[in-house]
Amino acid sequence: MITVLFTKPFIEATEVLNQIESHDYDAYFVGGCVRDLLLKREIGDIDIATSAPPSVTQQIFNKVIPVGLEHGTVIVRHRHQSYEVTTFRVDGSYSDQRHPDTVEFIQTIDQDLKRRDFTINALAMDKQGNVIDLFDGRSDIENKIIQTVGNGFDRFTEDPLRIIRALRFSSQLGFSISSNTLKDMKFVKGEIENIAVERITNEISKLFAGDYIETGINYLIDTKVYQHLPIMNEYPNIIGLLPKNMRAVRSFGGVIALFHFLDPTISIKKWVIEWKCSNKVKNEALILNEALLHFKNNGLDRWVVYLLPTEFYRVFSELVNILFELEGLVDEMEDIDSNLPIKSKKDMAITGDDVRELFPQLKSGPWIHKTLTAVEHEILSGNLKNNKIVLKDWIKWNPHVTD
Repeated sequence: MITVLFTKPFIEATEVLNQIESHDYDAYFVGGCVRDLLLKREIGDIDIATSAPPSVTQQIFNKVIPVGLEHGTVIVRHRHQSYEVTTFRVDGSYSDQRHPDTVEFIQTIDQDLKRRDFTINALAMDKQGNVIDLFDGRSDIENKIIQTVGNGFDRFTEDPLRIIRALRFSSQLGFSISSNTLKDMKFVKGEIENIAVERITNEISKLFAGDYIETGINYLIDTKVYQHLPIMNEYPNIIGLLPKNMRAVRSFGGVIALFHFLDPTISIKKWVIEWKCSNKVKNEALILNEALLHFKNNGLDRWVVYLLPTEFYRVFSELVNILFELEGLVDEMEDIDSNLPIKSKKDMAITGDDVRELFPQLKSGPWIHKTLTAVEHEILSGNLKNNKIVLKDWIKWNPHVTD
């Protein structure tokens, strides 16, 4: 065992371990949180493995969400934090290539660690900071190697998503994938097509957000895994359009906008449908695409900043860095934003009703929206003050758009 020093998230989570152990059950921190602690990375979710059956865990804690009782998993809410608590288990066969057909709850951590995907994730740590490392995961962390626990063919056949997870970890951590693991990934990769697209989207989104994305993309190309992914299986050349100076893109809406910009013949709608994305992701991709097209022709101006919600500034800056090799736009965008005369259409001093009243002889139609958009541009360009009288006068004396 190797002892490590806790960071604040673990100190708070130790109370969960204490509570379980006070009922005479074992409990450990497991998986990625232990790996990231050893790597001195920011800690995300803290997962816990225990000898306590899920029924007992539900009795021990007041706030428990039974998210996967059949697999021994519950979410424990403690001090406004969520902890996934799973009973030690060994898995049966994986006929659906995601969930084991049978699960046997056990009393020791050893066999539980054996079922995990990669050695760097097959780590457990007790509340004193003692690390249990049965598969040389710490050595692989030090040597920056990703390899499976045991037989790679078996691990990837059980759940082919692990193939994409290996690519994702290479992108996040900058680690190399061992030659044996890489060989097994290539052998099993066709099984990726049997995975639910939503699971693939989640992993690929994390891959593109990795600090070492070039490593991840190189492995994606080397393994030819992309040939089994939505859109890319139909347009295999698109992966080669990614710039050599590839950088992290920290939202999947941004990823879609990037690929659409590189190949506009593949619509954003098609990307969204094929990757089964939410309307939120679709809207982000559409807005980013509009902003990128305007930026390409006009550079960074008020209209670009006006188009983008504040939370999109970072990903837009990332895309501009990748596509136009310009860095550090966020500060400039924030400065422009602070001086915008309006922040949205709602701030305009006139409405559609005002425009309609100016031309009572005309039927309502798209011309009203087009007129408001023209006024919007004039306000943002600084040509018009956002004053109702001024705006009405401008509309009267300038040709409005009619059908």
